[in-house]
Amino acid sequence: MQRQLVNMRQSLFDLGYLDEQFVQLEELRDDANPNFVEEVVTLYYRDSARLVQNIDQALEKSPLDFAKLDSCMHQFKGSSSSIGAKKVKIECTQFREYCRAGNGEGCKKTFQQVKKEYSTLRKKLEAYFQFARQIGPVEKACRRK
Repeated sequence: MQRQLVNMRQSLFDLGYLDEQFVQLEELRDDANPNFVEEVVTLYYRDSARLVQNIDQALEKSPLDFAKLDSCMHQFKGSSSSIGAKKVKIECTQFREYCRAGNGEGCKKTFQQVKKEYSTLRKKLEAYFQFARQIGPVEKACRRK
């Protein structure tokens, strides 16, 4: 089961969902707070839901306020970067480029992709953390270096 967990975790990197920042979060985990990474990810999803909603609402307005959209996406991208959400971060960068270009359709289309990657990562991380809780603590030797 440990091997399954290690493979599950590795696939998140291999498929481009996570980057090195996630590993750095894992390195902050210790015996006093073994669920540190899960708690940080849970806070990310709780807090970022507001940003996603704000962007959704801003995309409904006419004319689009590209400065506001860019500012909200900048915050969302920063939060996503802090947990290592690689695909989300890439889509956020594309969205911000469309904002700078004043391309409303590009923003709307890319935001759908942002939400898709955000949701997919959430499901994958929830499954990973649930499986990790079932099998117990992971030995440090299982960590990716």
